[in-house]
Amino acid sequence: MEKKLQDAFNEQIKNELYSGYLYLSMSACLDNAGLRGFARWMKAQANEEYSHAMKLYDHMRERGARILLGAIDRPPADFSSALEVFQKTLAHEKQVTAMITDLYNLANSLNDAAASIALQWFVKEQVEEESTASGIVERLSMIKDKTDAMFILDTELGKRE
Repeated sequence: MEKKLQDAFNEQIKNELYSGYLYLSMSACLDNAGLRGFARWMKAQANEEYSHAMKLYDHMRERGARILLGAIDRPPADFSSALEVFQKTLAHEKQVTAMITDLYNLANSLNDAAASIALQWFVKEQVEEESTASGIVERLSMIKDKTDAMFILDTELGKRE
């Protein structure tokens, strides 16, 4: 694996770990607001992001590439509502999609077929991530201040494993 690609993979590992850290912070905020189902959903999302980082890590390890973990920034901790949390989640997932696309394009430009194939999973995953976040934003936007609908959505999202 070329150094330029190794560096980019290491950066993306950091980005995925930051995503998990961000979602864990969002989970804590939602939990503090009494939205236990939303908090559980977001905690599961944080765990999923960790697994994404580990997929990249394992790919590098299997290829004998040098893994260098970077410092992770502190995520924001205060959000005004569940809607804001998921709007920021959607915006963040769009940023991650752009990062994955750049990484995929770099792997292709370096003719690294193994990396390109590994990254195809992430390209597909980002479609799902954006779609899911967008769907929750749409539902929260429709709910507005309807407490009963918010309770139903909180219960639904809390069923995520």
